Amino acid sequence: MTTPEHFRLRVENRIAHVTLDRPERKNPLTFESYAALRDWFRALPYDETIDVVVFGSSGGNFCSGGDVHDIIGPLVGRDMKGLLAFTRMTGDLVKAMLACTKPIVAAVDGICVGAGAIVAMASDLRLGTPEAKTAFLFTRVGLAGCDMGACAMLPRLIGQGRAAELLYTGRVMTAEEGASWGFFNRLVGAADLDAEALALAARIAAGPTFAHMMTKTQLNQEWSMGLEQAIESEAQAQAICMQTEDFARAYRAFVAKQKPAFEGN
Repeated sequence: MTTPEHFRLRVENRIAHVTLDRPERKNPLTFESYAALRDWFRALPYDETIDVVVFGSSGGNFCSGGDVHDIIGPLVGRDMKGLLAFTRMTGDLVKAMLACTKPIVAAVDGICVGAGAIVAMASDLRLGTPEAKTAFLFTRVGLAGCDMGACAMLPRLIGQGRAAELLYTGRVMTAEEGASWGFFNRLVGAADLDAEALALAARIAAGPTFAHMMTKTQLNQEWSMGLEQAIESEAQAQAICMQTEDFARAYRAFVAKQKPAFEGN
């Protein structure tokens, strides 16, 4: 996988650490970084050197959303065809994150608003700091709250009423609200955020990564299934996982009263 131009990427111990890299502007997204992230996540299923992604913060902030000058200004002059091309591209980033087959941990510090809040929402797990300020502020710029899957995904995380309040008003969800409502898995100090996110990612990477892929697939596919379909789909997924060497390794380790050493196959 080539080094990206429009975001920062570091891969160590099968964990990819991704950050936006414009801390002086609180890490906004641009046309280029949207497309680069979309393409990177689309290619991720085929990269066998990465098992988990940490999408981190930089300079005390996660992401300030679409850049006012680089994105919002030019959009005002686009025709409908051009606008739809842009909104479909932003939605394709979320689709790529959901379909990438690798767990994503968002490490959120400071500002996390607009499309930045969507990136955090589309991650599988979220750690936040007490300073995290998350807002879906699309209505504050004259747009609908239904952006990049927010109306489908946010209610599933925090509940319909709470999601409706945030999407209608665009107000900030405090870190404490985010933790108590289930948006954040937990809060950690800013100084510990990267270490805690990487430790969580390392714990996941040390697990049965093929089974994690199946888990992420089922979590996403079962949104549109009835209960009977979901139970059958999980039966098939689990039967597939029972054919893996990791399942046999776990059994042998259990019998030997040892901790299994998973290899992802």
